[in-house]
Amino acid sequence: MQDNELRRATPADAKIVRELSRAAYAKWIPLIGREPLPMTADYDRAIAQHIIDLLEENGQLLALVEMIPQKDHLLIKNIAVRPDQQGKGLGDRLLQHAEGTARSLGFEEMQLYTNSTFESNIAFYAKRRYEEYRRGSIVPGTTTVFMRKRIPRGG
Repeated sequence: MQDNELRRATPADAKIVRELSRAAYAKWIPLIGREPLPMTADYDRAIAQHIIDLLEENGQLLALVEMIPQKDHLLIKNIAVRPDQQGKGLGDRLLQHAEGTARSLGFEEMQLYTNSTFESNIAFYAKRRYEEYRRGSIVPGTTTVFMRKRIPRGG
């Protein structure tokens, strides 16, 4: 699966970024009773203001990672994998890519957040040494799990 390549999203990619995010997160609607935040995001704005890298194979978008540099860490805002590509290691590859991006920007910490009802997401990140450091609420009536991981410069 290393034949695929990563590239930075451009304004022309907003439509496919939106479509992939909507497809990847649609499975969660029955669980939380609404569209998850990545399904409703303004990707025209996000592409202009954030780092969004696309994982493609033969010109087809398979997955993406959206990152936002903060004062002292790199925030992973969104990892989305096309439903028919889930379980193939693309999420791992995108996390490793994000950690490399963080190092290149001089950060030693990654942060991300997910809905507390997305237990498989929490387990996925925990298995990759992301630790919960607090719970809060981004959307009223829901609980958000905030996670982080130290990434020393040496790897």
